[in-house]
Amino acid sequence: MGKIQTAERVSQSDVSDNFVFQRSYLAYVEAAKLISGNVLEIGTGSGYGIELLSSKADKFLTIDKFESTVGAEASKTIENVDFRQMNVPPLNGLDDNQFDFVVSFQVIEHIKKDTAFVKEIHRVLKPGGKFIHTTPNKKMSLSRNPWHIREYSVNELADLLTAIFSSVDKKGVFGNDVAMKYYEENKASVRKIMRFDLLNLQYNLPRWMLQIPYDILNRRNRNKLSDSGTHIKLEDYFVADAKDDCIDLFYIAEK
Repeated sequence: MGKIQTAERVSQSDVSDNFVFQRSYLAYVEAAKLISGNVLEIGTGSGYGIELLSSKADKFLTIDKFESTVGAEASKTIENVDFRQMNVPPLNGLDDNQFDFVVSFQVIEHIKKDTAFVKEIHRVLKPGGKFIHTTPNKKMSLSRNPWHIREYSVNELADLLTAIFSSVDKKGVFGNDVAMKYYEENKASVRKIMRFDLLNLQYNLPRWMLQIPYDILNRRNRNKLSDSGTHIKLEDYFVADAKDDCIDLFYIAEK
């Protein structure tokens, strides 16, 4: 079965996604500096990170809840890549102490049983293995995202991980002046839209009722801001110690 292309699935070819794409790709660039050996990616998404990460791994398994044409093709054309369609948690068919690294970008906020998810990742990692992942910093979110089960603050994500992993390196993805100018323009535009939500429906309605309207408005807003967003480059983002004003949380947890 195919999937509906929503604004949650970032495309490297859609110019209106550039602000999010460059930020998301930075996570892959940073992870590529760290990984080696047997690597698992949870959340293939559009597949734009497969080539980069697999080039640093001996074996690279990427999984997603949806079928992935890019993932399936990479399994055929890149010798050390395997793609599997899988709902998580649990990580069915994966052995204990199997992977040197697990990477998962912009996924945990979609997982209902987040503690079970993290425990499964801990299970499949080798001793000393690391879980590298990103998720939105809820203090920088501009509105409720009904596609997300929840979002995390700096301390909330740390609390979740330190209960299971031996250590957690708390980093964040930040933007320079160019990226933050777009962020502020986006923030102002979202506020204009939200002024019509007099009944605070974004918080009072169930998530499923808001998902399609949110996606339509989000896409329209990205298209409106695409001219300024297209000027953003990978170099306009950087990773530093996590603070309340980072855009994404970038945490590395060690087993």
